[in-house]
Amino acid sequence: MITTKYHNERFANAIQLVPQNTPPIWFMRQAGRYHSHYRKLKESYSFMELCKQPELAAEVALGPVKEFGFDVSILFSDLLFPLEALGMGLTYDPGPKLSFSLTSHSDLKKLKPVDEAIEGLYFQKEAVIRTREVLPKDVSLIGFVGGPFTLMTYASIGKHDGNLSFIKTNQEFVDQLYSILVPLLKRNIELQLQGGAEVVMMFDTAAGMLDPFNFRRYVTEPITELTKSFPNQIGYYAKNSTESQIRQIHSIQNLVGFGVDHRFSIPSILHEFGGKGFIQGNFDQELLFADQSTLKHKIKEYLLPIRDLNPKERVGWVAGLGHGVLQFTPEESVHLLIDTTRKVFNS
Repeated sequence: MITTKYHNERFANAIQLVPQNTPPIWFMRQAGRYHSHYRKLKESYSFMELCKQPELAAEVALGPVKEFGFDVSILFSDLLFPLEALGMGLTYDPGPKLSFSLTSHSDLKKLKPVDEAIEGLYFQKEAVIRTREVLPKDVSLIGFVGGPFTLMTYASIGKHDGNLSFIKTNQEFVDQLYSILVPLLKRNIELQLQGGAEVVMMFDTAAGMLDPFNFRRYVTEPITELTKSFPNQIGYYAKNSTESQIRQIHSIQNLVGFGVDHRFSIPSILHEFGGKGFIQGNFDQELLFADQSTLKHKIKEYLLPIRDLNPKERVGWVAGLGHGVLQFTPEESVHLLIDTTRKVFNS
């Protein structure tokens, strides 16, 4: 196991379940297209360059920390790079497009061996190292990878548009693809932790569409395998997850924490699932488009029931959004949510 040093006291308290008044704050997609800092860099560099050149990735990640005062920074990268490393050509125009799809057992022969593919992800370790160097000493740094189910979905059908019939009816093929993806993700996570990531979050944008049996088969079981290798260093978030799925996620041994989206009540989630690891979320990101007066009301409406809990009842909470910051989100709204959160819990 790679020893972890937590740089941010609030984030450390959330992970170690130490009661505190003010939660740590980080948002998914806190570095990206909504932010003028990122858009300025994008005038000179492509998305791929911003991800793959460590100095640029560090600069992108640093921008929102300096602007908004987040407690935690996130490696700036993309969840599909493991597929590119396996030999699937990847372009962005503007969204991701792979050079071919995996739809048969013979297609799997096109993929590079894991020992060779991992070389295509070394840039992430270097980006983590460089990001740690430029961040303030009291800001934590987390890495991220895509969940195996989401990677498998992109690799086989190129997207996740609501039709998973191919995946659900070709389970032997999916299992074989998993036998490649999961070992590669293990090596990928190890690289990021070696670079200085304190936690690696796993994001699954497609897994919320699974039934309970297949969620266990393609999410809970492989993540349990990974957390055995990296106890209390892997967190998880599934977009559009159900209560049944959250129960499964919560059951994973050695998981450091998980995120929930805005459809759930944080006080209720803390009451039922708190006390095991951090719980991240979950202000509705779409409300950030409201006018400032309405937004102030919505933020208070969201925060006050959480503030009414005593610090022991909200132990482990990491303040964030239900998913991530959306494109065109007003920067003043991000400021307002962060500043109000800190004022409410410092009062």
